[in-house]
Amino acid sequence: MRAEARARILGAALAVLGAIAAGGAAAQAPASCPAGTVYLTIDTGWGREAERIAEILRRRGVRATLFVANEPTHTGEHSLAPGWAAFWRARAAEGHVFASHTDRHWYFRGDAGPGRTRYVSRSREGEEVLDQAAMCRELARPIERLRAAAPDAVVLPLWRAPGGIVTPGAIRMAEACGLRHQGWTTNGFLGDELPSDAHPNAALARRALAHTRDGEVLVMHWGIRSRRDPYANVLEEVISGLQARGFCFATLPPEGRR
Repeated sequence: MRAEARARILGAALAVLGAIAAGGAAAQAPASCPAGTVYLTIDTGWGREAERIAEILRRRGVRATLFVANEPTHTGEHSLAPGWAAFWRARAAEGHVFASHTDRHWYFRGDAGPGRTRYVSRSREGEEVLDQAAMCRELARPIERLRAAAPDAVVLPLWRAPGGIVTPGAIRMAEACGLRHQGWTTNGFLGDELPSDAHPNAALARRALAHTRDGEVLVMHWGIRSRRDPYANVLEEVISGLQARGFCFATLPPEGRR
């Protein structure tokens, strides 16, 4: 076979592999992304605006990476309870991908020696020192609950600590479970969990549109109980504004982003 023919065949094969690797990102983004790519991530939260947010994402053609924990919600059920199963099945069918946000959504508050880390409830439910096995169970349990509702969900080998607060020990222990920690970038904090009187939606939207850069990992929630003016009221403005600037939205790759 001539060298030129081999080169053409190799080039075609690489193109096919590249398209497969791109997966859902290619389906949701325009062919040209002059401003670059950003990664929207959504943590469980209170869930009050969940259906509205999901509709905005559908309308704007955005697929996100969903970090799931079994948190209390506005319905009276926890977010991974049977009452939420249809919601998660719909998100999986739309091409969103998932990762662990811990099961109980407690907070890491310092290491307690090699292979041990303190895990504390912010609502005074208790605290615990996790060893390696307990850490792996805490990170695996929300994904087990998710798969009971949505067996076909795509799950990445990533996790996010509640509040993004980690310890060196928690990072190492999670890596031993096969999971890499994924936070958000400096400009990626959308501010939806801040008090709306001090941080009104208009100001948050302006900041996101002005400061988002290529490669940004954005973070928000399916609703925050304490926020009086829900961030969902401005979400479409932010997404459409970033798309108008030339940004594409993509789900996180399996190795995460830094």
